[in-house]
Amino acid sequence: MATSVRVAAAQMTSVNDLSANFSTCSRLVKEAVTAGAKLLCFPENFSYVGSKSGNSLAIAEPLDGPIMKKYCSLAKESSIWLSLGGFQEKGSDDSHLRNTHVLIDDAGNIRSTYSKMHLFDVDVPGGAVYKESSFTEAGNDVVAIDSPFGRLGLTVCYDLRFPDLYQELRFRHGAEVLMVPAAFTKVTGEAHWETLLRARAIETQCYVIAAAQGGKHSEERESYGDSLIIDPWGKIVGRLSDRTSTGIAVADIELSVIQSVRSKMPISQHRKPVEFWRSASASL
Repeated sequence: MATSVRVAAAQMTSVNDLSANFSTCSRLVKEAVTAGAKLLCFPENFSYVGSKSGNSLAIAEPLDGPIMKKYCSLAKESSIWLSLGGFQEKGSDDSHLRNTHVLIDDAGNIRSTYSKMHLFDVDVPGGAVYKESSFTEAGNDVVAIDSPFGRLGLTVCYDLRFPDLYQELRFRHGAEVLMVPAAFTKVTGEAHWETLLRARAIETQCYVIAAAQGGKHSEERESYGDSLIIDPWGKIVGRLSDRTSTGIAVADIELSVIQSVRSKMPISQHRKPVEFWRSASASL
């Protein structure tokens, strides 16, 4: 990894039109390339947001289908890595899909995938009721991969509320950059989005790249937005001027910052793993 690498986090308002969303993504790729970014991260549901729950089943495809092939070609033609957070991958049967984070390199090759582990089955206070598990299969694998931008830990949206996953990515899988593509609701975003992201960065001493859906997708659905890039000290180093516009946030991943924070506060040495607490409890 170079000592400094420029990355970008996209913010967009996907709709129930695959072609329109691809056009938006293509435009954002051009912006990122012009800005000098080598990696562009897209939010959850970047390629499609249905007007009703479960609509995504109708357009779900395998990773070698025509939708993903277009994004692989886009990465190759633009010589940029793409993080595609939350692709509707066809599941094991016609009534289920997988919410899959796909990482594509600058040659257009799929380098890694992660299927969302924690599914959003929530009655949002003052909002709608969601039951992602009714049409989505949960993943089981923790995924981290080496890249020119450091060792990347892949997650999706609701995973953000479960710190054990991020602890696992940092302390067992060596992650240096955590990727959190999301489509947070307006209510939950206002209450918790920035706080949770900065907490994950601080407690793992990792960069966090959080690409977000923002604005009204339809009369029935609205996302909070606020795409962020956060450094290992919890400082916001990349952010758009508002929460709902379509655009990119740009920042430089600095290897020296990761090393400095971790050496001055060596929590990896001070940390007591789960096995320690189990042993301590057993001895009581």
